[in-house]
Amino acid sequence: MDTLLSSLSNANFQWVLVGSLLLGFASGVIGSFVLLKKQSLISDAMAHAALPGVCIMFLIFEVKSIPILLIGAAITSFLATQAIQFIINKSRIKTDAAIGIIISVFFGFGIVLLTYIQQNSTGSQAGLDTFIFGQAASLVKSDVQLIAGGAFLLVLISMLFFKEFKLTLFDPQFAKGIGLPVSFLNGFMLFLVVAIVVIGIQMVGVILIAALLITPPLAARYWTEKLGVMATLAGIFGAISGVLGAVISTTIVGLPTGPVIVLSASFIFFISLLFGKKKGLVIRRVRQV
Repeated sequence: MDTLLSSLSNANFQWVLVGSLLLGFASGVIGSFVLLKKQSLISDAMAHAALPGVCIMFLIFEVKSIPILLIGAAITSFLATQAIQFIINKSRIKTDAAIGIIISVFFGFGIVLLTYIQQNSTGSQAGLDTFIFGQAASLVKSDVQLIAGGAFLLVLISMLFFKEFKLTLFDPQFAKGIGLPVSFLNGFMLFLVVAIVVIGIQMVGVILIAALLITPPLAARYWTEKLGVMATLAGIFGAISGVLGAVISTTIVGLPTGPVIVLSASFIFFISLLFGKKKGLVIRRVRQV
């Protein structure tokens, strides 16, 4: 308790809390669109593909500058999505198999690069391994401000384009008929997924950022059938998970943030699975009696 109270009085930790809250909320909101569009696995591929981009940029510039590293993550994540589409369009390989191939290639390449960096005398102190599972304690104020600002901007964009995204999700033909640029909106939605993956990997890690995108919306789905309510609930669930993960991983030294955030989100999911107002198993059982 004393450790927690002393952490709460720390200005940098307060920024970490704000950053994890906004990141969790933004992930839940954007994840709602990803879930309904059935692109969950693609977001996982983006996350795993971010690691080699981080490592390549570090090898080029030899400095752990978060903006530079995130640019590298964005580039390789984008390349991964294009590679998946190329494989699907130019071969008979199904989507799930194409995603599996790309995840394996990009993440394996990233691990090789990370191992090289960590064994190199100039890179032994790089701390890039925190990008695998995330570590809130390693973040400084400027890092968290970047995460918080990016997450806030993504939430704002999602709100501004909510009506257009909703139409393209549920009735793309009608959206096209009234003049909406459906292809552009689909691409823009994919850009938002890349953005949330990129800004969240240092806190949650490349392995588990996809879980933060998917688990809160899944939990929210058990409480409502309305997209607006679902996105809001998913954001709240994501924010709670982010804050819990940041608090626990910061107060317990060495504990990675990503797994704790995902475990928190999973706990909320199982509560929703059992007691969700619309589709909860216990609630449905009670109604049948």
